[in-house]
Amino acid sequence: MNDDYKIFPIGDSAITLELANRIDLQLNRKAIAMKEWLAGNSFDGLQDIIVAYSTISILYDPLTVKDKYAGGEKAFDFVKRKLTDAYANAQVSEPGVMGKTIEIPVCYDPAFGFDLEYVAREKKLSIKEIIDLHVSKFYYVYMIGFLPGFSYLAELDEKLVIPRKLKPVPVAAGSVGIAGSQTGMYSLDCPGGWQIIGRTPLKLFDSSLSPPALLSAGDWVRFHEISSEEFAAW
Repeated sequence: MNDDYKIFPIGDSAITLELANRIDLQLNRKAIAMKEWLAGNSFDGLQDIIVAYSTISILYDPLTVKDKYAGGEKAFDFVKRKLTDAYANAQVSEPGVMGKTIEIPVCYDPAFGFDLEYVAREKKLSIKEIIDLHVSKFYYVYMIGFLPGFSYLAELDEKLVIPRKLKPVPVAAGSVGIAGSQTGMYSLDCPGGWQIIGRTPLKLFDSSLSPPALLSAGDWVRFHEISSEEFAAW
């Protein structure tokens, strides 16, 4: 038993190491470092490594692992040992070394940011104040999920913290939303429950590219405002 983390199975072909149950920059950076260590110390039967806010999960083929490595022990125990080795050996890089910084243009016109007026009323702010607050910070990419290429970024200025919608609505690809202390970008057209405040003309996910997503966990994002004319000409 280790007080620094918990390890548990997810079905019979996946295992998760949980560092905590909260949004925490240092814990996320540790999880990303563990993923990089595991990628460099791979094994037959490893199918995928998934990092979330403060967890890392391994998807694996239990039959391949047992036949190749486990001998008399369970495949789960072999993979669990790999995770504990990753925790012990993964070194977190200095903040300036890890990830890249990407400037994201956003049009905050109400035609794109159809929840701007609602957010302004709820937060007792002007639309300009909302935009100024949103573009004022660098945001860390904690994870990619929900949709291929959907980015979870944190943390918002506390003046912008707002609950998500009770019911999802149709949302266009490129839409920029806020929910709780997070901001994020929809990579594809889909139903969504975040408060939509703008849209970027950038393509956030392209399956023909490698990697297909514009952003990766560990990156940094800075938004800047563009006009509707600039959006149309992008």
